[in-house]
Amino acid sequence: MMKILHTITDFASSKTGAKVVLVFWLVLAAVLASFAPSSDTFAVNSNRTDLPDGVPSEIARNAMETHFPGDGSVTALVVFHDSQPLTEEELERVKEISRTMTEQKPDGVKQSVPLHAMPPAAWAGLYSEDRTTLMLPVQLEQDLDTHQVHDVVTALSAQLQEAAANKMQVAVTGPAGIASDAIGIFAGADVVLMLATVALILVLLIVLYRSPVLAVVPLVIAGILHQIVDRILGIAGERAWFVVESQALSIMMILLFAVLTDYCLFVFSRYREELRRTESQYEAMRVAMTHVGEPIFFSSGIILVAVLALFGTLFKPYQHFAPVFGVALLVIMLGGLTLIPAAFSLIGRKAFWPFVPKIGEESKGERGFWVAVGRFVTRKPRLIIAVLVVLLGSSSLAVGNIQYSFNLLQSFPEEMESRAGFTVLEQHFPKGTLAPVQVIATSSQALPEGRLGETLAGMEGVASVSSEKEISSDGLAVRVEVVLKDDPYGDDAMRTVEHLREQSRQILSDSGYDPALTTLHVAGQTAVQVDTRSVNDRDTLWVMLSVTFLITFFLIFQSRSLLAPLYMIGTILITYGASLGLSWLIFTGVFGYDAISYRIPVYTFVFLVALGVDYNILLWSRVREEATKQDLVTAIQVAVAKTGKTISSAGLILIATFAVLMTQPLLELFLFGFVVALGVLIDTFLVRGMLMPAIMVLLGRWNWWPKLQHVPTIKRTEEEHLNA
Repeated sequence: MMKILHTITDFASSKTGAKVVLVFWLVLAAVLASFAPSSDTFAVNSNRTDLPDGVPSEIARNAMETHFPGDGSVTALVVFHDSQPLTEEELERVKEISRTMTEQKPDGVKQSVPLHAMPPAAWAGLYSEDRTTLMLPVQLEQDLDTHQVHDVVTALSAQLQEAAANKMQVAVTGPAGIASDAIGIFAGADVVLMLATVALILVLLIVLYRSPVLAVVPLVIAGILHQIVDRILGIAGERAWFVVESQALSIMMILLFAVLTDYCLFVFSRYREELRRTESQYEAMRVAMTHVGEPIFFSSGIILVAVLALFGTLFKPYQHFAPVFGVALLVIMLGGLTLIPAAFSLIGRKAFWPFVPKIGEESKGERGFWVAVGRFVTRKPRLIIAVLVVLLGSSSLAVGNIQYSFNLLQSFPEEMESRAGFTVLEQHFPKGTLAPVQVIATSSQALPEGRLGETLAGMEGVASVSSEKEISSDGLAVRVEVVLKDDPYGDDAMRTVEHLREQSRQILSDSGYDPALTTLHVAGQTAVQVDTRSVNDRDTLWVMLSVTFLITFFLIFQSRSLLAPLYMIGTILITYGASLGLSWLIFTGVFGYDAISYRIPVYTFVFLVALGVDYNILLWSRVREEATKQDLVTAIQVAVAKTGKTISSAGLILIATFAVLMTQPLLELFLFGFVVALGVLIDTFLVRGMLMPAIMVLLGRWNWWPKLQHVPTIKRTEEEHLNA
């Protein structure tokens, strides 16, 4: 494997090979840009069925589609509101809108409640008691995808705003409104994210390395590879190979630019060292890639394996991240091993202008901050380990106190239409009005006349039950619509649904049905959230165990040691725990949040654990290289000094790029960006710069266990350093 890797990097570093590699990538990017669609064209926010078959809500949905075909479409709730009771003029406007919705149905609208044809006395449940708010349910056509729902709701909202009175507030909410706003949040977001990411990386590289070429080249390389990834994903979306998820695309773009910039730092930092030793720019790159190629290969490979572990999850949004990131990381790996060395080989010493490295020149970076850190770490390893383990471990304890939210609306800005509309409904109607629950009783035999509605009306947590009981055409099912007292996306409503499921046999018996022959199903958004929580708990455990195992396995292969991977993965895990725990304390104490999205632990785990491997491998590889020349303590000092600026610079770029996500209006992205940025900060300066080298000093030759005989001779000065 290593021979093949060195053959590839040697070719990309040669004078002829560099030109061939550069032309190949440029032609590939140009061809794909000309003939393949962009990934944005086929990106979706989520699927109507994000849960696996077999969970109760999916069984209930299938029962709905079987016995009540045509009723599976998404519903929009149009909210009309005024601070004072609606005037006659405003009510006439509402009736006119209702008439238009019924007689001249807008595109994508299946049907709406005919308020205009109903006497006000029949508006019960749609008209608030204080007469300030009126609700018009609108059912969209069945089987619309998320983009089509967004288009229909956007057009409907614009039409309603034009038709309504100026004073009267009109908002579209409900499941359709929420789905539409979720798509709208990402409309154009990728362009803003890319521009912000490029600008940040450009500024940081200029400040850190004071060379315009070194600042621009990584961004050009990232731009070429992003274009290729984007078009490959566009082809995949067009041909329905897999789902291209909008949120995955946004985070993938951030990851691609950040990781490729990191790899550029790895390469040109070592390239500069070698240019001080040899005249040939191509020979310098060949030697540099001999040392850096393996860390890039294993780093990108391990991140790839980590995200592919998401294929083993049950929750489909997690699964949708895997192929998007899988394609991106494969391209990143190939580009890191070929395009990066080819580009810098061709540019040569000019890449470092105005500070062009000369043969025999001493590196100023070897007399700076990280030299002092390396000396301090090797002299006080026990103190450093004790202090950092206590600090990071105590921060990790806060993870047990984290509260999780399954309410997508809480991630939306308060002024967003669907959230504003729901806020109005919440104040003037039972909160469950936003997304009523459907309770279905099914049997293999014709159902007798029952009292399902009356039984459900007396249940705790139920605000109201529809007066009409729907019986399927085959007589094998009966359906009742139930409005819960609580927010349908909140914990209290979820507990009500769980109670309905637990008491299903008693409910059937009290309703006059035989529990042995009849099955009770609960469908709707709240039932979906209950199952989402259960599936998410399983997936979180799976991801953490599988990713930890896979990364440890690959670290064993890369490090040629059984002991080193254990403390490597251990330091990564304690970084993750401290980052999540400390973030929770900040979220609650500073920002005032009382819960975070349930998806944050999984996404941050995958990224923090995978990204933490980068610096592990780079530091370990340099220590192993230096240990062939001198005692281990000196080797660690040299490795920390020589990789310190590279790792800290790469870390700062990762922090800045993931912090860009904090500018997005979706709270989930803000929280994700914050946790990852904080985690990389801790990992870069505390864990990788101090904790891991301190552990290596204490372990000595046991770092290479079990093949101790292959460890370079460690001089007695190591013990002297420890006792200093």
